Amino acid sequence: MHGLYELLEKKYDQYNRTEFIESDPVSIPHMFSKKENIELAGFLTATIAWGQRNTIIRNARRLMELMGNDPVSFISDASDTEIERLEFCHRTFSSVDLHCFIYALKNIYLNHGGLETLFTKLYVESRSMKNAFIAFREVFFELKHSTRTGKHVANVSKNASAKRLNLFLRWMVRNDDRGVDFGIWQKIPSSALYIPLDIHSGNVARKLELLTRKQNDWNAVEILTDRLRRFDPEDPVKYDFALFGMGVFEN
Repeated sequence: MHGLYELLEKKYDQYNRTEFIESDPVSIPHMFSKKENIELAGFLTATIAWGQRNTIIRNARRLMELMGNDPVSFISDASDTEIERLEFCHRTFSSVDLHCFIYALKNIYLNHGGLETLFTKLYVESRSMKNAFIAFREVFFELKHSTRTGKHVANVSKNASAKRLNLFLRWMVRNDDRGVDFGIWQKIPSSALYIPLDIHSGNVARKLELLTRKQNDWNAVEILTDRLRRFDPEDPVKYDFALFGMGVFEN
């Protein structure tokens, strides 16, 4: 156990550095300084964060350009015509999905106080990130939307891993002064976060015998995060850097 702790700490330190940003989707919210733009760029980038990382970054950058590199102004002020005119595709995330997302985000900022206020309220009310995710999905889709868009916001009540929501929250909540994660949301503790489990971190976790469950689902997320809490109960998802880094950069 001690040797595993030392390995995770070493790799966390190795990969949680600003040099990591350039080749990672977190580089997109780092383009901005305004809080709401960091949030929106982070949420939309995390939403399309599957597939090859250079493709994710390229498409996320294009998405920001479509919104005039000022997503909060676009989402607040764009007319229905301007929104419907947007053409975008990242794998199965299409223009139809983007339009639905923009309307949903507009509703969240106009009627629910924004992403931080909404997530914080849902977490404080339930004291459970899982329940907060379930409630967030209900709010997100409270407007009329395309059925196909539903698959682009994780449904943890059906055991989805919520990798992209967990990644987004890691970016917003964690604050360790390393300069990668933003730490601009201060009312949700890092101890409440869950690991953004993907194929890379999952495979490494299994090789290190931190995880035996074969599926990358919410059950696996809870098991792995609980085990990482043994090493750092206040900030278990810092080890995402270690697991992901070993998986991507060290194979």
